Amino acid sequence: MKIINRLADRFSKVQPLPVGTYHMQATQDEKPYRLHLRLHNDGSGLLIVNAATVLHLNPTAAEYAFHFIKETAPEDAAKQIATRYRVNKGLALEDYKDFVDRIHTLISTPDLDPVTFLDFELASPHSADLTAPIRLDCALTYRLPTNTQAEYAPTKRVERELTTEEWLTILNQAWMVGIPHITFTGGEATLRDDLPVLIDQAEKNGQVCGLLTDGLKLIDKKYLDTLLQTGLDHILFILQPDNKDSWSALETIMPEDIFVTVHITLNESNAKNVETTLKRLAQLNVQSLSLTIADDSLRDQYAALRNKAADLGLTLKSDLPVPYSADNPVSFETLEDNVPDGAGKVWLYVEPDGDVLPTQGQADKVLGNILRDDWKMIYS
Repeated sequence: MKIINRLADRFSKVQPLPVGTYHMQATQDEKPYRLHLRLHNDGSGLLIVNAATVLHLNPTAAEYAFHFIKETAPEDAAKQIATRYRVNKGLALEDYKDFVDRIHTLISTPDLDPVTFLDFELASPHSADLTAPIRLDCALTYRLPTNTQAEYAPTKRVERELTTEEWLTILNQAWMVGIPHITFTGGEATLRDDLPVLIDQAEKNGQVCGLLTDGLKLIDKKYLDTLLQTGLDHILFILQPDNKDSWSALETIMPEDIFVTVHITLNESNAKNVETTLKRLAQLNVQSLSLTIADDSLRDQYAALRNKAADLGLTLKSDLPVPYSADNPVSFETLEDNVPDGAGKVWLYVEPDGDVLPTQGQADKVLGNILRDDWKMIYS
């Protein structure tokens, strides 16, 4: 978007639009869609498309989104933009129409990435003036499937799990303070019978909803369909490369209309065959990969695998939750005291008893309890 760069040096002189959340429901090609726009103090924003994708917007793009949601006539929107930023009206109109075309493309695109940037963002969301996190990672349980290694979750860390009603309260509270993206994790979240109920509530709120899972329960097509129909938007699938059932589950999921990121923990056992694994993922049309290591001695091999993944068209994701047994090597360059950049600001982690951590594994840094403590104390 040409005009955005030209406006960057002028924006500091312009008063941002009012902070708040704006909503739109409409139809495109006879199909309904909905948009939620969250404007921040610095004028930047988040646009949530069909409760399935979070789009990071710089201040100018956020203003275009504001006019789009308000259904301002293109000529009037361009006139207001031109006046506010002292730019040519023709250029403002051209750029506004380009923005609208991109939004219409997103609305009609299946299998969307849950977090999208396109060309709409200039600054990292880690540096944005946020009033609430962009994502809340909800560990529904620390229970694990039978025969799972105990280190995959701190099963002894909490004395009880929150009830369905308590989790529903948390989801609604998250939406009220402006958190647009929920990820259900664990333990193994599919061990909670109420998972479809919680996904449904996130969908009703308008929140993007993801699931971290080993995927084995999703082999049951009826159960998978239930999650999809209640509003699940993306899956972070923990692949066990040596387990044929794990591959069967992934093969069941991939044809569905849902965005999938595959997570692999690189260890001594699977390292020798990991290139073959990546090729098989590419053949299944997997496009998104989360890769971590269980042993620091594998760091050099991880670096080589990044290039291999890129050659196969696999995009590496570095800021999604990962199994407890692994560190996140993608963030080596940004780690400080083993806390990834963005933890505690861009996302928060809620344990099964409601305690809030900056990110998973930070048990010594409890920020408060999301059901008992004031939000301003937890997030400040």
